Amino acid sequence: MNTEPTSRKCCNGLTVLGVAGSFLVMAWLVWLMRSYTQPPPLAQIRAEERLKIKHEFDQANAPILSGYDWADKSKGIIRIPVERAKELILQEWQNPAAGYSGLTNRAAKAFAPVAAPKNEYE
Repeated sequence: MNTEPTSRKCCNGLTVLGVAGSFLVMAWLVWLMRSYTQPPPLAQIRAEERLKIKHEFDQANAPILSGYDWADKSKGIIRIPVERAKELILQEWQNPAAGYSGLTNRAAKAFAPVAAPKNEYE
């Protein structure tokens, strides 16, 4: 025979259920707070910053890379679009000797020393 009262059996089951429920609620709260307070990965933040900077850089330099303009008017150096420059280089280097000669001539012209202005006190 069972000498325990039936109300005691019921309380044991409710107690176990209450403790297990409390642990589950606490585990859920810990998970929730951890998800709120955990910062995003550092690599993701840096990647977003770099993409933003690249986009701004591309927007600022798009007119320079896609149009014609003077790079140095005094030396006669003109800026041309990148695609056109590729085409010209491929045409010029069909003959490597002529390509090298043209390259050295352009480099000498571009890097020629600029004459210093005369000082009136000399």
